[in-house]
Amino acid sequence: MDKFEGVANTVFVPLVARINISKKFPDLFCDKKALELEKYLPKDATKGSFEYSNLASVARYYHMDAMASDFITRNAPCNVIYLGTGLESTYFRLREALGLGKAKFYEIDLPEVIKTRRSVYGENQDEKLVSGDMFTLDWVEKIEDKDLPTILLASGVFQYFKEKEILRFIENLSLSFPGQELVFDATNTKGLKFTNWFIKRTGNADAIMTFAVDDSVEFANKAHADLLEERLFFSEIREILGRSANFISRLLMKNADRGKKTIILRLCLSNLSTNKQRKGQVK
Repeated sequence: MDKFEGVANTVFVPLVARINISKKFPDLFCDKKALELEKYLPKDATKGSFEYSNLASVARYYHMDAMASDFITRNAPCNVIYLGTGLESTYFRLREALGLGKAKFYEIDLPEVIKTRRSVYGENQDEKLVSGDMFTLDWVEKIEDKDLPTILLASGVFQYFKEKEILRFIENLSLSFPGQELVFDATNTKGLKFTNWFIKRTGNADAIMTFAVDDSVEFANKAHADLLEERLFFSEIREILGRSANFISRLLMKNADRGKKTIILRLCLSNLSTNKQRKGQVK
């Protein structure tokens, strides 16, 4: 049986990255579930992949795992909602690190992606697979207890949409999850040029990225959210790897951090419903 029959090529890029980094730099990042899937990958899945691109992809998971782990530790029991989950394996990594019973994981993606995910990973304890369009928020009704502390994660997703779509989405999220946390990665305008070059290199010329964040504070203000944290992609990773990464990777990582070309943002969603009620009362 072909586990990946009909799977879009873009799904393989982060999976290949997790496999390669887990094998080459296991002390930095080790994804056992991804390694289990290596034997099922199509022959051309690694096209265009190189060390820096793998590190850039894994950097998102490195930071988001840490943020989600910290959130769960502080707020259990809680919800972890993964937007555009694809074949991401955060659930398995955090389950191994923290154990079961502390968080309910919701994996959100389009029906065809969830179908593939179910065939590859199944549906596990403390995990719920939810089919739905991320932007319509039709999946929100499937969240069993929205009053629990909730962290929403979006890894490598927002870049494919326009800023106005992302801002509208965050506003709608704020209505459903006021006061909760949203974590996502972003690239600035200069960084997008390199990223789109790499996407074309992997043979995914139709998956061009357009969303960029040049100023985190300004973007948070536009989103009517509080900026809780901004992280550079590679500062910690560069320190951990030292000179074990090749020269080109070290140079590109340093350049990316220096220009804030790739960052992780953690926002606190506003209570827009309360704000709107207050405005209505003033009127």
